[in-house]
Amino acid sequence: MAKLKTGRHTSALKAVRQAHRRMLRNRAVKRNIRGAAKEFYEAVAGKDKGNSQKFFNTAASQWDKASKSGAIHWKAAARKKSRMARAANKLAAA
Repeated sequence: MAKLKTGRHTSALKAVRQAHRRMLRNRAVKRNIRGAAKEFYEAVAGKDKGNSQKFFNTAASQWDKASKSGAIHWKAAARKKSRMARAANKLAAA
C-alpha cells in the first residue's frame, strides 16, 4: 500500500473495509433468517402441518448458523427457535 498523508493510518483504513464487509454479510444473514421465520409462521397460520415442519427445520438451521457466525446473539437465536418449536408442536397436537 502506498504511503498516505499524515493523519491516515493504513490499519484504520483496513478496519473500515473489514467492518463494511462484515456489515454486508450480517445484513444478508439477517435477511435470510427473517425470511425463513416468516415462511414458517405463514405455514403455521395456514395450519399446514407438513410445510410448517419443513420450514421449522430450515429456519432453526438458519438461526443456528447466524448465531455461530456472530451475526446475532446465541441466546436470541435460542429464544426464537424455542418460540417456533412451541408453535410447531401446538400445530402438530391440534
